[in-house]
Amino acid sequence: GLFLEKGDGTPAPWDPPKKLVVQGPYRYVRNPMITSVLVNLFAEAIYFHSWPLLIWMAIFFLANAIYFPLFEEKGLEARFGADYVKYKNNVPRWLPRLSPWSPDGVDSARSA
Repeated sequence: GLFLEKGDGTPAPWDPPKKLVVQGPYRYVRNPMITSVLVNLFAEAIYFHSWPLLIWMAIFFLANAIYFPLFEEKGLEARFGADYVKYKNNVPRWLPRLSPWSPDGVDSARSA
């Protein structure tokens, strides 16, 4: 994946990326994996008419809404500094942007 190829690491906490990855889905949203889980839980709750799944989705979101700003993002700021702060200020945490973000301000999709 991108963390291995571009970040010289993995999503696992014992081997985190050594470089900030701002490619692929990370150009649209900072936490694409969490966003995907939330969308899937919501879709399953609707499809199965399941209140327990909807409640689990809410608990999962709440836990991540607390964890990410208090711990994960602080660690990323410490590890990647101004590059992460710039990224965080331009790419939303949960809901994807409509257009991809580029750290250098150039939209590579348009310039290709």
